[in-house]
This record gives sequence, structure tokens and C-alpha cells, in this order.
Amino acid sequence: MPPGFEEPLFIKTKMIMNLKTAKTIYWVGTALTALWFGASGFFELTTNPVVWDVTLALGYPAHFIYILGVAKLLGVAVLLIPGKWLRLKEWVFAGVFFDIIFAFFSKLAVFDFASTGDAIFALVMVTVTYVMFRRLYPASFAGVAAGQ
Repeated sequence: MPPGFEEPLFIKTKMIMNLKTAKTIYWVGTALTALWFGASGFFELTTNPVVWDVTLALGYPAHFIYILGVAKLLGVAVLLIPGKWLRLKEWVFAGVFFDIIFAFFSKLAVFDFASTGDAIFALVMVTVTYVMFRRLYPASFAGVAAGQ
């Protein structure tokens, strides 16, 4: 840089997190997300009374709980495959975000704000994981925009 000019702050802060740190955060977040949604999907498919009672109290039909359980387990399988099916992982992250958002607003409407704590925690956890996913696998739309 010429004398008197300094790098913008955002360039300096981007260099703070290296690839190894991003990978570690991503895989810890992925493992926690897989554990959370894998357990949830398993409990939905095995008609765990706690999960089923809450979901039915929120007004969702029984057949929806089975479909949600299958979708969660398939999504967990995709998330745990390293470096493959990146576009499909995008869809899994979208599905997880939708699940969390619907859980938050359903609990807020039927129960109270205090019951939304798990959804808030999950949203933060999955958001950090997704940001690290994008850092490790940046989306490149330049070829698409150029018509290639």
C-alpha cells in the first residue's frame, strides 16, 4: 500500500479467521445440527410421546410429523457427507431454517415466548454453521450470470 493509505477495516477482519478455524466451527456446528435434527427426526418417526404431544398441541396433523421425521433424517445424511452435494446442502439448510422458523412462530402463537428458547438457540447455531459453510464453499454465480 502507498504511504498514508491503510487497508479498510473489513479486509483486516476477514483475515482473522483462517480456513482451519472456519472448518472447525463448520463441523462442530454440523455435528450439533445433525444431532439435534437427527434426534428430532428419530423421535418423530418412533412416536415419542413428548415430541408428538407438543407437535399435535401446535395443531399439526399426525401424517405431517412422519413426513417431517423422514425429511430431517435425509437432511442429516446429506449434511454429514463432506464436500459433496453442495447444492443439496443448500436446500437442507433452507429446510432446517424453515423448520426452525415455523417452530418458533407456532410455539409463540400457541404457547408463549418462553417456549421458543430452543428455536432461538437452534436458529443461532444453524446460522453460524451456514455462514461457515459459505466461507468454506463460496457460491460462484459468475458463470451462471455470463450464460455459461
